[in-house]
Amino acid sequence: MSGAVVVEHLLRTEAPQVLGALVRRFGRFDIAEDAVQEALLAASRTWPGTGVPENPRGWLIRIGYRKMVDLLRADQARRRREQEAGLAEVAMHEPGRHAGPPPETDDSLTLLLLCCHPALSTTSQVALTLRAVGGLTTAEIAHAHGTPENTMGTRISRAKQQLARAGARFTPPADADRDSRLAAVTQVLYLIFNEGYTTSAGDELTRVDLTREAIRLTRMLRDTLPATGAATAEVTGLLALMLLTESRHAARTGDDGELVPLAEQDRSRWDPDLVREGTELIDSVWHRGAIGRYQLQAAIAAVHATAPAPDRTDWPQIAALYLWLERLAPTAPVRLSRVVAVAKAYGPARGLVLLDEFNQRHHLDQEPLTRQRERAVRAHLLQQTGDTAAAAAAYREAAALTGNHVERRYLADRADHLGPATP
Repeated sequence: MSGAVVVEHLLRTEAPQVLGALVRRFGRFDIAEDAVQEALLAASRTWPGTGVPENPRGWLIRIGYRKMVDLLRADQARRRREQEAGLAEVAMHEPGRHAGPPPETDDSLTLLLLCCHPALSTTSQVALTLRAVGGLTTAEIAHAHGTPENTMGTRISRAKQQLARAGARFTPPADADRDSRLAAVTQVLYLIFNEGYTTSAGDELTRVDLTREAIRLTRMLRDTLPATGAATAEVTGLLALMLLTESRHAARTGDDGELVPLAEQDRSRWDPDLVREGTELIDSVWHRGAIGRYQLQAAIAAVHATAPAPDRTDWPQIAALYLWLERLAPTAPVRLSRVVAVAKAYGPARGLVLLDEFNQRHHLDQEPLTRQRERAVRAHLLQQTGDTAAAAAAYREAAALTGNHVERRYLADRADHLGPATP
């Protein structure tokens, strides 16, 4: 591991702890988060040349305090908050005042819960989590979402203002609120991973930095929870799902960068360590009581990961797991995945019948967020039934609806292979 990679990993690991120290002292999450970003930037410029200090967290907190004082002074000039700025300066310079919590204090869970406050939209929760807990810069987050940096900066600023207006405090919530907020945290981490695994727009199929960050944050979340319990089991299931899915990363594209579907992937390129860890994790929580949706998805991924060959995949088991999952999470992606599993287990005609039923009842072919995937699934099933003309037309519709260039080329190539477009 290179020195630059070590520094980057250390900074992202320490970011929530430094932020927790500043928020605990000053009580201003909005300004403290900006101060932490400044401290991280200073470290990224200094440490590669001078070396990592003996106490990196203390170094970051000290720089963060200085930045915090500067920001509070600026805030004083704008809003005439002389008393707040004066107190901040006292906190900075008064002898005997300590710069933050003891080194063993872990603020990761409190920060994750704060970033996933119910006052925020899901989009804002994702952006704020990546910035405050993940330590990503605004530019990195904007690039990952295909938006301009100033747009993302505005979104993050508004999210912090919403937290202030909602009276959000840097304290662990009560048990009942904590459980509901944990559900939001897992959803946010799941969305971060999915955006990295198949980017919604751009020339790259995946964003490895996002998938790895989602895995890192999910590990961190799991480490902060009790050893047992429903929440711990579901977070473990989410981590297992990410690891098993990420294990296929190297095989998802060919040497030319083109998409390789699951059935055609070279399984020798799957990461055996990630497969092993993921299957062990889901096995460890499978019989601990109620099964959640992430555990079910991890179980499905484990069936794929342990199949010695595509034609030896236990598709009836996967179809049954998807039926179970649909009852827990009746969403369009789950329903479309169930269609594929039923078609694999019982034939493409059965899959098309189920797809038509879902369209009639849930309008998957009409909703903007699901129409592209519905067209792609239909195209695949029509091709399997031998209706190549209809399949080619559906592939072209799906290609026109995706913003990911790699996926678009794959779908267009499938259509061209079946026949020319009709005038």
